[in-house]
Amino acid sequence: MMPSPIEGKSRYMPGIDGLRALAVLAVIAYHLHPGWVPGGLLGVGIFFVLSGYLITDLLIAEWQREGRLNLKSFWLRRFRRLLPAMLVLLSAVAAWIWLVDRSRLPALQGDFLAALTYVSNWWLVYREVSYFESFGPPSPLGHFWSLAVEEQFYLLWPLLLALGLRLQPRRGWLAGAMLLGTAASAAAMALLYEPGADPSRIYYGTDTRAFGLLIGAALAVVWPSGKLSSGTSVRIRRIVDWAGTAGLFAVLLMIVRSGQYDAFLYQGGFVLLSLASAVTVAALAHPSGQLGRILGCRPLRWLGVRSYGIYLWHYPVIVLTSPASGSDGISLLRAALQLTATIGLAALSWKFVEEPIRRGGMKAWGTQLLGWYRKRLPQQGMRWVVSGLLILFISASCLGESPQPPTVTNALAEGSEGIAAPVPAPTPAPQPDQGNGTGTVTEASGPKTDEAAEVVAETAPPVAMEAAPEEEAGAGITAIGDSVLLGTAAQLEKQLPGIVIDGKVGRQLAQAQEVADRLRSKGKLGSRIIIELGTNGAFSKKQLESLLHSLADAEQIVLVNSRVPRPWEGTVNDMLKEASGRFANTTLVDWHAASAGKASFFAADGVHLNAAGAEYYASLLAKAVREPQGPK
Repeated sequence: MMPSPIEGKSRYMPGIDGLRALAVLAVIAYHLHPGWVPGGLLGVGIFFVLSGYLITDLLIAEWQREGRLNLKSFWLRRFRRLLPAMLVLLSAVAAWIWLVDRSRLPALQGDFLAALTYVSNWWLVYREVSYFESFGPPSPLGHFWSLAVEEQFYLLWPLLLALGLRLQPRRGWLAGAMLLGTAASAAAMALLYEPGADPSRIYYGTDTRAFGLLIGAALAVVWPSGKLSSGTSVRIRRIVDWAGTAGLFAVLLMIVRSGQYDAFLYQGGFVLLSLASAVTVAALAHPSGQLGRILGCRPLRWLGVRSYGIYLWHYPVIVLTSPASGSDGISLLRAALQLTATIGLAALSWKFVEEPIRRGGMKAWGTQLLGWYRKRLPQQGMRWVVSGLLILFISASCLGESPQPPTVTNALAEGSEGIAAPVPAPTPAPQPDQGNGTGTVTEASGPKTDEAAEVVAETAPPVAMEAAPEEEAGAGITAIGDSVLLGTAAQLEKQLPGIVIDGKVGRQLAQAQEVADRLRSKGKLGSRIIIELGTNGAFSKKQLESLLHSLADAEQIVLVNSRVPRPWEGTVNDMLKEASGRFANTTLVDWHAASAGKASFFAADGVHLNAAGAEYYASLLAKAVREPQGPK
């Protein structure tokens, strides 16, 4: 079933729904496997432009008809369109988690509340939850950030637009003001962006993403759908189609070729995407355009009509049905089933929730639902029993159980089942970064991007090691890394007595220069240096080269690549491989290749290691620093 304008006051544009379908499919492909469509996250930017255009177009048309904006009616329509399907989704997610792993519910209470109040984006910023660099089970509500940005726009924009229409109704002034807002938002994104650092703050922020909505709004001012006529000349139709096709090509090219860590995106790329999307929308809105007919084909239109439900359901389906570690790679069968389930659930949501409420309102839908309920359960006693069970189930879903401390099964855990921090020497241990620098392990709590190791960061304080004075194979060797390195510290000390290990939970490569400088100033930076960083996120080529240039006097630098089932894995490993080939004193330990097919070495997160994995990992590093450095 395809939609039609309810009040007959607006024109249905099928090509717009086709563009919605492409956008939501790009987002789904990105969340299924970023390697398929590395720029699939740009689909959200397309939605922002569409929302800005359609909402502003609707509001301006109402102002011109009525001479005012009925804000109460607008907001009620928005909530009626968006809220019921969202409540069904949230209830289903809570029920699923309650049945499968109810201990997670208390930890997700903030996510549920933020979703209900449409502040998910700022909740994630406040909690410093990275869109790109999360460890542990991701929240099934992580995608609500974009819905929050749009709903905040729906709340504030009608007020600002009404003020603008009252003070200066001329289109040129209105569009100019919107473009000034666009420039301010884009400038904020570019200025706040720090190459090599996690860009989640500017990715989530309403202030730094408003430009997409404002570009769509400005288009609605200068290109209102109600003023466009199908009786245009052939020349105009060709210009519109060619411009729209070029815009669509640019959008698709960016989706295929861009990556979430490309500095270009944050320094104008997102704006370029929004502008290309706006040109495409302009062509699709024109009633005489051929591009609108092509994108308005029935399959794309069917998906586009249900795109809101598809977006709502896709991420919980993927998150809740994917293995925690993801170390075995993508399963095409699982991805196909997840896509099928997503579209099926969205279709049910559209048929039984969204469209009935859209047509008849909440009251009519409630009456229809109650009639269905009574028909299926004609006996009043049975209805009371089922109703009571539903209330009990929902209450239990909301309360959940007290979360239990996670069981640490990697090499950072204590005891025989996992190696703890290095075995203490018989003599009292000095504090981190003190003493003679032999076998020192430095560890501190860091950003919550490495949650599997965080338990130990609090329970296993740094312990200094003193190796035997003879046969110190690790003398002159320094290892700098993150929690993966910390998990192998005991094994490294056994195989390389005298090694200096400086690890920190959540450490990024951008912090390595400071660590190296500090160790050098204390006389602890050896002539052979192991660098194990990249687990917690990507870095820039400039940052890596700067670090290696600063270590040019080192006899040997061993770079260790990563096995981390996250989007940045390929970016990190490619950059390390390239650097190892260009710097004469640098070699690469290919941990990604060496650990292939060895899932038994890993903890549940697919990143950190158990005792057997830690021993194997340490042996690879020990072998790399023992082997003489040959000419390149």
